Amino acid sequence: MISAAQLLDELMGRDRNLAPDEKRSNVRWDHESVCKYYLCGFCPAELFTNTRSDLGPCEKIHDENLRKQYEKSSRFMKVGYERDFLRYLQSLLAEVERRIRRGHARLALSQNQQSSGQAAGPTGKNEEKIQVLTDKIDVLLQQIEELGSEGKVEEAQGMMKLVEQLKEERELLRSTTSTIESFAAQEKQMEVCEVCGAFLIVGDAQSRVDDHLMGKQHMGYAKIKATVEDLKEKLRKRTEEPERDDRHSSRTSDRRCSRSRDHKRSRSRERRRSRSRDRRRSRSHDRSERKHRSRSRDRRRSKSRDRKSYKHRSKSRDREQDRKSKEKEKRGSDDKKSSMKSSSREKQSEDTNTDSKENQTEDSHVKSL
Repeated sequence: MISAAQLLDELMGRDRNLAPDEKRSNVRWDHESVCKYYLCGFCPAELFTNTRSDLGPCEKIHDENLRKQYEKSSRFMKVGYERDFLRYLQSLLAEVERRIRRGHARLALSQNQQSSGQAAGPTGKNEEKIQVLTDKIDVLLQQIEELGSEGKVEEAQGMMKLVEQLKEERELLRSTTSTIESFAAQEKQMEVCEVCGAFLIVGDAQSRVDDHLMGKQHMGYAKIKATVEDLKEKLRKRTEEPERDDRHSSRTSDRRCSRSRDHKRSRSRERRRSRSRDRRRSRSHDRSERKHRSRSRDRRRSKSRDRKSYKHRSKSRDREQDRKSKEKEKRGSDDKKSSMKSSSREKQSEDTNTDSKENQTEDSHVKSL
């Protein structure tokens, strides 16, 4: 049964008693105090309140806002809550299915007993057991009175516990006998509900049938069965999606691997071609380098030869010029010398002429004298 506090929590929220200035509790959907079954759809404890299948109150938080937060989160259906919820619902269905099988077995046993005329046999045995238990209880009560009169209180209390156990066993046999007798009168008119396991009267009034179908127990187990099928389908699809993704990713990865291999092969071929081109270019470059170096050497040698030849010619020209200048100077000096000689000769001749003239003059003067 839902307590008043839980009912108020669902209607007004868990912070209903807080003052406006008080801090509200900030509980996430994954907190341990939150009911994980409620996040997945509903809490089974709310289905069977005040029925024979009552599961007792749920002490965890049931909050619609937290469920909406969980459904909107990126971890929805990824943390295992739905699988735990499915296992719990399946355990509840397994229990009700056992109850349904037991109901069918009881109906079949009762019908067999009625058809064979042995329905009174178990009832007579139960009555005999009840009588034996009654006799034992009477004897024990007399002993308890004697022990009480003797002041043996502890022993009397121990025997009193035994008497209580025997009384419970006797009441159980009496209830079983009454149940068998009641079923013996109505068994042919009963059937078992295949949803909740309750016994129904065949041909009962429609209003009673409707009351059963709209009852908490029947509707609760019907909801559990529908939820189990729905969860199985959702989880199956959820499981198939990663498999398809895995297959798709596997095919994609295979294509990528194939492309990568082709790309590697192409790159390897390109590298080989590039190396071959590089080698050819290197060889050609080496040949051109060698030619260039050879030409450079030839040019340097030619320049060197030209420089040497130029120097040689320059030296020859210089020597020639020196020689010519020396010859010129020599000729100049020779000319000077010859001119000087000629001038001296002229002088001498003039002197000679003068002397001769003077001599002639003197001779003539002498002659004249």
